[in-house]
Amino acid sequence: MELYQLQEQFKKIYGRETEHVYFSPGRVNLIGEHIDYNGGLVMPCAVTFGTYLLLNVNDDNLLSFNSLNFEEKAEVKIHSSYTKDQDHWYNYPIGVVNELMKNGCRVQGVDMLFYGNLPIGAGLSSSASIEIVTAYALNEIFNCGLTKLDLVKLCKIVENNFIGVSSGIMDQFAVAFGETNKALKLDCATLDYEAVDCDLGDYVLAIINTNKPRRLAESKYNERVAECHTALAALQAELDLINLCDIDGDSLKTCEHLITDDIIKKRAQHIVQENDRVKQAAQELSVGNLKAFGKLMYASHYSLQHLYEVSGVELDTIVDYCKTDGSVIGARMTGAGFGGCAIALVQKDAFESFRENITKYYSEKIGYAPSVYNSVIGDGVRRLA
Repeated sequence: MELYQLQEQFKKIYGRETEHVYFSPGRVNLIGEHIDYNGGLVMPCAVTFGTYLLLNVNDDNLLSFNSLNFEEKAEVKIHSSYTKDQDHWYNYPIGVVNELMKNGCRVQGVDMLFYGNLPIGAGLSSSASIEIVTAYALNEIFNCGLTKLDLVKLCKIVENNFIGVSSGIMDQFAVAFGETNKALKLDCATLDYEAVDCDLGDYVLAIINTNKPRRLAESKYNERVAECHTALAALQAELDLINLCDIDGDSLKTCEHLITDDIIKKRAQHIVQENDRVKQAAQELSVGNLKAFGKLMYASHYSLQHLYEVSGVELDTIVDYCKTDGSVIGARMTGAGFGGCAIALVQKDAFESFRENITKYYSEKIGYAPSVYNSVIGDGVRRLA
């Protein structure tokens, strides 16, 4: 949908022209999965799909939430605090308002219209995109004085405490700080980051949506977080660690006898080895070695499939196909798993045949078609008009 069409929809709903337009992208994590809540390194990038927010300040002392993606809408009076309203989409912006007010921001009545071209529940961080675009816009309009990093931390609190998902900070960080043709090598313990050149050259980033929706709060995501805490506690019996990612793969081998549960041991192995893969990936991308990076993508998926066990038949089917297609040099699931999306590096001139062939293969195996997108690496949250 074009921007002028969104503006027309806003006028149709609210009866006047919109004064402010903002955009926040979604993200894919190129490598470093389930690392963010373990204090290690991740490598996300912003994509060109995302969430648009059109808004005006009103004199009615009301927060009005409308979306072109959902039928549900809400209109609430300005209060000092709010609580989650079942599982409605507008919990995300309401949670942001709630947290902004806790930080002393004087939010007034606002008419808001959201539109996203990210597939919902596909692991591309539609929730973080909504949170960040809301926080960024309201912070600017009401002169709250918060930095972009403040907003990232604030939105993580919303996700954890208001929504109830024990996620790390990667998603919010990526959609806020993304840069065109850059991958963000982010240390989730310190929030130090490096923008790594990610020139895909003759390849494009294919995003393959399994079309199997998954809801993080209802999945085994929080269970994996708890398992990692268990692994860390076992290692802390003899090691001075704050996070699982404070050790590397070789160090884990020498002390994994401390973890007596085989399942917990596998979880720790994935986390530590995946953290090492991010370091290797940054080195390979910095010198343009895409084929070596592609091998790391495949290794990452194998680990997520067999050690961390967050993949599934749909995601595995996509990666299995990619291994047979000569135009693909790497593929893996991205996001929390249990459905959602996979990504692949595909030769530009072969993308359309790739789309056709993987759709046929997947449909025959799974019984319904995937959605296949061609994306570039884009910028983070910003004002459009």
